[in-house]
Amino acid sequence: MTGRKTGGERILTERLARVATRLPWWTVAVWAVVVLAGAAAFAIFGDALVASDDFVGKPEGKRVEALVAERFPGTDADTEVVVVSSPDLTVDDGAFLLFVGDLARQIRALGPGDITSVLSYVDVKAMEGLQGSAPPADEIPKLVSDDRHTAILLVQLAGSASEADKHMDDLYPLVTGQNGKEGYFVAITGSAAWETEAHDLAGSDLTRGELIGAPIAFVILLLVFGTLVAAVLPLGLAFLAVVIGSALTALLGQGFQVSVFAINIVTMMGLAVGIDYSLLIVSRFREERAAGRSRDDAVARTGATAGRAVLFSGGTVVLALTGMLVVPFTIFTSLGAGAILVVVVAVAAALTLLPAVLHLMGNGVNRLRIPLPERRHAGRGDEPDGFWAGAARRIMRRPIISLALGGGLLLALAIPAFDMQRGIPGVEQMPERLSTRRAFTVLQREFSAGLSSPILITVQGPLEDPKAVDAMAALERAVETDGRFELVGTETTEDTKLALVKVAVNEDAASEAATQAVRDLRTEVLPPAVEGAPVEVMVGGVPGLYTDAVELVDLYTPIVIGLVLAMSFVLLLFAFRSLVIAAKAVLMNLLSVGAAFGAITIVFQKGHLAGLLGFQQVDSVAVWLPLMLFCVLFGLSMDYQVFLLSRVREEYDRSGDTTRAVVFGLSSTAGLITGAALIMVAVFGGVASGELMMFQQLGFGLAVAVALDASVVRTVVVPSAMAILGRWNWYLPRWLEWLPQVTVGEGAAPATEATDERSDQA
Repeated sequence: MTGRKTGGERILTERLARVATRLPWWTVAVWAVVVLAGAAAFAIFGDALVASDDFVGKPEGKRVEALVAERFPGTDADTEVVVVSSPDLTVDDGAFLLFVGDLARQIRALGPGDITSVLSYVDVKAMEGLQGSAPPADEIPKLVSDDRHTAILLVQLAGSASEADKHMDDLYPLVTGQNGKEGYFVAITGSAAWETEAHDLAGSDLTRGELIGAPIAFVILLLVFGTLVAAVLPLGLAFLAVVIGSALTALLGQGFQVSVFAINIVTMMGLAVGIDYSLLIVSRFREERAAGRSRDDAVARTGATAGRAVLFSGGTVVLALTGMLVVPFTIFTSLGAGAILVVVVAVAAALTLLPAVLHLMGNGVNRLRIPLPERRHAGRGDEPDGFWAGAARRIMRRPIISLALGGGLLLALAIPAFDMQRGIPGVEQMPERLSTRRAFTVLQREFSAGLSSPILITVQGPLEDPKAVDAMAALERAVETDGRFELVGTETTEDTKLALVKVAVNEDAASEAATQAVRDLRTEVLPPAVEGAPVEVMVGGVPGLYTDAVELVDLYTPIVIGLVLAMSFVLLLFAFRSLVIAAKAVLMNLLSVGAAFGAITIVFQKGHLAGLLGFQQVDSVAVWLPLMLFCVLFGLSMDYQVFLLSRVREEYDRSGDTTRAVVFGLSSTAGLITGAALIMVAVFGGVASGELMMFQQLGFGLAVAVALDASVVRTVVVPSAMAILGRWNWYLPRWLEWLPQVTVGEGAAPATEATDERSDQA
């Protein structure tokens, strides 16, 4: 994005391209060193990324965590639940007891560095054998199922709950390795086990997505370019961006808590925008060479036109993604930072490395042709022709009907989004084959799912005060009579200034039922019980932290949406100097994003077509997903809007005919936008093919939105709306005439040569 040139002034992207042509081998060498350094950095520092999330601020759940860690050392440690079951034997059989006891000994043998304590039915029986040493029965959690075919071991990990995953390296393989031995079912569940399996799944899903998305993208590139060499370049640049973006994200993890899932986003965005931007650059270079320009002039013109479009496009994506950094929760800051880093790398490589490579290759970019039918291109001198030109004319002959049909389809898809339920992805959204999911199912059915992650209630104040004593009794009665809770136990500090009440809910700690239970405790159950007492009550634990996360997202959602909408509107206003174009583009983007939200709700939450598509129906959508989708899609959708509208504006300035301008803009950008959209759909579809539910939702939503944006929005809604508005499309009030002239498309030539008004074709 830059102002119009005067005289011999060259814009930034042209200057970068010319530097690359003067020092091509140096440019390639520098990037090669950066890639190798990035690969080494990720190999060394990649383990710093974590599967858990945390708050930047101090909501109620974090205050409870800090208070418990300070006043009840060890109490805040994570408890993993190991499930042992036999279809034939019961705990009354000696072989069953022997197996459980041996497993408990093996777990203890891992040492105090990882394991603080292990409690099993065998231990309770041993204590009962020692007269007077067994604790009261009401203080011992239920360790055996009612049918006595299942027993559980409560394994307390060393350290705090927030660092529990660091102590699973030996415990997880030890337990899962026992499954199936001697006919026993053995599995483990808990926060640390979930994080371990989520970390592994993120890696396997990453590989799966690459293996699916990259080959399909390569086939599309072959069809777009028609030569093997030209098709390879975008893939090479995309993988370069992914390697460097992953390394930068891992380095960021040295100073901040960064989610391991950020690498999935880096890979997805790197492949999508890296291929997208390279497609635009390589296509323009080939066109300029076909027009007879020298190799250096072709690179310079490509930098001044396609390079400028890439710079503006990447800037809009980064601008939209900054909304993610506003939310003080590490999953948002991690995903947002990772996506921003890889987009910046992709833009930098497209503006420097790619011109150098194209300069070195020259016409070699057209080597290894594959036989494809000749395609007709829209010309500028005569009326544009071809499929897309004809489609645009048909749509604009009946613009009201076309707008009603296209807009109606998007609205119909968007309506179910109002029923979207959001929650924290938990163990119930893990694949059924995994140990955590299988153990959780047994735990929920035979015991209490809240044993591994209880709700923690802190009562702070002079507990010896008669009113406080009555309040504590009323609090425990209120919890026990509610029906949803199981009172696990109560502890009090020696100075009687703080009490800790543990409450279990037979639900996944991340479920809507658990978060609603926390909300009810905070607002309805506990306040009446302690009213008038000189105590402060807070509710936390893992379910409390999940509840705080959902409420935090609810708080920041309108802030982020408003920020992204405002920045996008201002950017488009400067780009096209039209209030109507800016407002309409923002509205079109909102429609495509809303349709994507609706499609996710229909498929994942309501279950329609879920089985056919290989997805699982769930109660809620990942809490971070709508904001992530909104920010990413607003940036990507802006690409297509800018590519199309810049060509429309270019032709309108030349002819003053809106209909002709829209037909020309649509026909001249159709090949590139369609190819780019298909590539993005392939990449996002690869992400959706993984096993992690949250990435299935993300990949599916992005694929649907891009497909709709590049088809319905671009080919139907935008042309019909522009036909209806006519000259009003370009309305700018006089009080905004001070806005600078800005060129963001591919219409201007470099300052050093005469402008060739040919349009670039796919």
